[in-house]
Amino acid sequence: MNRAISVLASTLCLAVAAPAFAQSYTYKILATSKTSTMQKEMQEAGDAGYRFIAVMGGETAIGGKEVVVLVGKSAAEQGTFAYRLLATSKTSTLQKELQEAGDAGYHAVGQTVFESLFGGKETVAIVERGSGDANTKRWEYKLIATSKTSTLEKELKEVAEAGFEAIDLTVGKTALGGSEIVVITRRPAK
Repeated sequence: MNRAISVLASTLCLAVAAPAFAQSYTYKILATSKTSTMQKEMQEAGDAGYRFIAVMGGETAIGGKEVVVLVGKSAAEQGTFAYRLLATSKTSTLQKELQEAGDAGYHAVGQTVFESLFGGKETVAIVERGSGDANTKRWEYKLIATSKTSTLEKELKEVAEAGFEAIDLTVGKTALGGSEIVVITRRPAK
């Protein structure tokens, strides 16, 4: 009898709590072979309240070589998001563009290596700024790109000692660097 009461009480608690746990999510898949088109589609999604979840560059069954971005929107979360898609075949250019975005209040949320139809092989970083983020924390970025894991570990140790944290990693072939491991690191701007 006590067991039946415990099971019934647990079931009632879950039934009452279930609406609190259940959130309504809406997802969109954005896929294109042109980085300029992806920039436009991401901004349209951000204006509609969708937030970045994941990115991957590669070959899809129907679209060929594409960059694919997953965005989602929660019924509980309000606001809009601004996005910049930074795409370049030179890691030094990506470092510069990441820092400019960080100075403007954006923060890096994802990266991939992508082979576009027109641009060749590019490292792509996505930065985001929420509607309430315009005057909040700024970031200093340091990009690490190397072909050797032993070098990467040494460089990560050095930047960690300087207060940087690793936030994303991708591996791929870039136009100038060949096969590289690219890590985005950041620390609060001073």
